[in-house]
Formats: sequence, C-alpha cells, structure tokens
Amino acid sequence: MSTTSPERRYADRLEQFTDRHPLAVDVVVALTLMGCATLGSNLTLPGADPPDQDKAATLLMGVSCLALLKHRSHPRTSVAVTAVCTVVAVALGYLLTPLLLAPIMAALYWLATQTDRRTTRVYGVTTMAALVVAAVFSDSMGHVSLLLRTIGPFFWLLLPLAAGNMTRLRRAYLQAVQARAEHAERTREEEARLRVTEERMRIARELHDVVAHHLALANAQAGTAAHLALTSPEQTKKILTDLTGTTSSALRELKATLGLLRQNDDPDSATLEPSPGLARLPELVVACASAGLTVTVGTEGEPRGLSPGVDLTAFRIVQEALTNVTKHAAAETAQVRLVYSGSRLLITVSNDGPAAAAPEGALSRGFGVIGMRERAHSVGGELCAGPRPEGGFEVTTALPLQPSSTTAAAATAAAAAEESRTP
Repeated sequence: MSTTSPERRYADRLEQFTDRHPLAVDVVVALTLMGCATLGSNLTLPGADPPDQDKAATLLMGVSCLALLKHRSHPRTSVAVTAVCTVVAVALGYLLTPLLLAPIMAALYWLATQTDRRTTRVYGVTTMAALVVAAVFSDSMGHVSLLLRTIGPFFWLLLPLAAGNMTRLRRAYLQAVQARAEHAERTREEEARLRVTEERMRIARELHDVVAHHLALANAQAGTAAHLALTSPEQTKKILTDLTGTTSSALRELKATLGLLRQNDDPDSATLEPSPGLARLPELVVACASAGLTVTVGTEGEPRGLSPGVDLTAFRIVQEALTNVTKHAAAETAQVRLVYSGSRLLITVSNDGPAAAAPEGALSRGFGVIGMRERAHSVGGELCAGPRPEGGFEVTTALPLQPSSTTAAAATAAAAAEESRTP
C-alpha cells in the first residue's frame, strides 16, 4: 500500500508534465502572471487617485513576463529585469499588492530552485530592499503606515524564497536517495558476482577432490592388479574387488555433487549426512592400502574438537596430499602426523620416495596444491608444500581449531554443502 499523499502525487505528476513540455508550461504561467499583474495595477486604496500613466503598468508587467520565459536558462537575469520593472511601477504610483508582485515572486521562486543558497540570498535581499525603499517613498501608499509599507513587501517576497529553498532541498534529497539506491544496486550486483565466483571455485575444488582422489586410487589399484595378475591371483581378485568399490564410491560422490547443483531449496529434497572429517582417516588409510600405499597416522597432544569447517578442511587436505603421493611419488609408504598445539592443529603429510620422483611438478601443472592452499586460507590457516632435502615430498598445514568469525561463515557454508552431498 502506497503511503504517498494525494497532494504529493499530483505535485510529482505536475513536475513530470513540466519536464516533458517546458515551453508550453512557461507560456501559460507567463500569461497567468501577466493577468494577475494587470489586475493588480488597477487596484488603489480607498480615496486614492489612480496613476496618470494608464498603460505604463501593462507595458512594464509585459516586459517582466517576457523575461520570465528565460528563467530556466537565465534565472538571475529574469529576477533582475522583473525587479526593475516592479520597482519602476511602484515608483510611478501603482499600489504595491501581491497581484502586482506576482511576476517578481515567481522569478524569486525559480531562482531559489535553480541556484545555490548564496546566490538566492544576494538576489533576494537586494530585491526586497529595493521594493521596500520604493514602497516607502511611493505616493500610492501615503495613507499606509511606515511599518506596514516595509513589512508587507518583505513577507510577500520572503514566501517564494522559502518555498523555492524547500523545493530545491527536496530535489536534492530525492537525487541523493536515487544515487544511494543505484549504488546499493551496483553493490548487490558486485556481491552477487563475487558470490557466484566463490561458489564456482568451491564447486571446482570439491569436484577435483572427489574425482582426482578416487581416480588416482582406481588407477593405482588397476596397475597393481595388472602387475600381480599372473603371480598372485587371490591378491589380484581382492584388489579388483576394492577397485569396484572405489569406482562405485566415485560415481556416488560425483552424482551427489552434481545433484547438489540441481536441487531446489526444499529441505526434504535430500537427506543430510555428516560431512567427512578426521574421523574418516581409517577409511582413507584402508583405501590407500588397497592401492599399494601404506599410510601410518600419528597423533601428538590431546585431540580436541574441531569446528565442522576445519574438520572438513583437515580431512580434504590429508586426502589430497595422499592422492598426490599415489599419483606422482614413487613411494610405498606415507606418514600423516597430527599435532594438537595450543589453539592450532598442525598436519604433516610426507613420503620418503626418491627426490627425483617427488611431485614438485604438480605445483605448477595441477590444481591439487592450489586447492589445498585455498582450503587452508578459507579457515584462517596456512599451508606449505615442497620436496624434502632428504628426499620425498611434504605437505604441512596449520589450522585453527576454531576459525575466527570472518572465516567461520565461509567454512560452515562449505561444510553444510558437503553434508548435503556426502553419500
């Protein structure tokens, strides 16, 4: 329901019509003011004689109204011409009435709406002073007290100045509101684009973790099975069975991730399960073992609870680091070390493969290390990855147990999205 008053709606419509047809409106207003001024020039006080110059007022007011037609482009000139004509008319003996002042009142109003406050003050004070002096020495107002002759013109000319200032302030306010609305709209669009970009990067990171991990395990399992096919049929059969589970898990996670992109906001559209965390490290160790990589996990310090976002980040970093070992390193063993120190969790994933076989090329060729570093930064942590001097490769990350408020929102959102797609 609109709260705008009918008077304000009519005023807005009038302004819109004036903006569309300025010349027609100016002509109508000038003719109306001409009629008012002509009528005012015929008025006299009771018992006073009219001026001898019958046509002088009509000529002067005609010039004033013609000058008003230029008020949009030359408001100061319009005020000056109209003021001079009105002062001359009063000096000739015409009675100073609101009707006679109509052209100069209109000129002052338009001056106040189109110029700054200083210009309005200078021209307004000068015009009022000139008319007050003319009224004081006018013969037509000889029967009126000096107080009325000075106060009357002052207040009649003050009204259009005040109204013009209010109109100018209202227009400035509306322009400021519109500017703020446009700025807010641009800001919302920029935020929306930023959120889309962040979500796209997160989805790409999740797909990389899911696909790269399972395909690397599947590739390693298939290679091991091919190597042992003739010498160890039973072990080959077990590896192929594990390979079937690996590919099935990859398909389930990929289907769940793609389904997350297609699902609506209905809370009943999908069953939420806990997001993966460090509690699933034993499953990850077993999966790596089936691919021929022996993983040992060591913990130092007293394990403490992690926020869902940090828990998910820690698991994904360990998962990706072990995946890189499986894909790039000629190593048969890897070590995962978890150190709970103060308010941070230190994670180290290393292997003792030959230095030449260390996956340092992955730093520039792939997205694994980039994704791990992005995950660590998203919760306020740090990550370093590189070859070890004694050989092999090492990934070290430090994560806060509880992320700060500025990073907790993003981490929680990632964990919630992971919950909705984890099979």
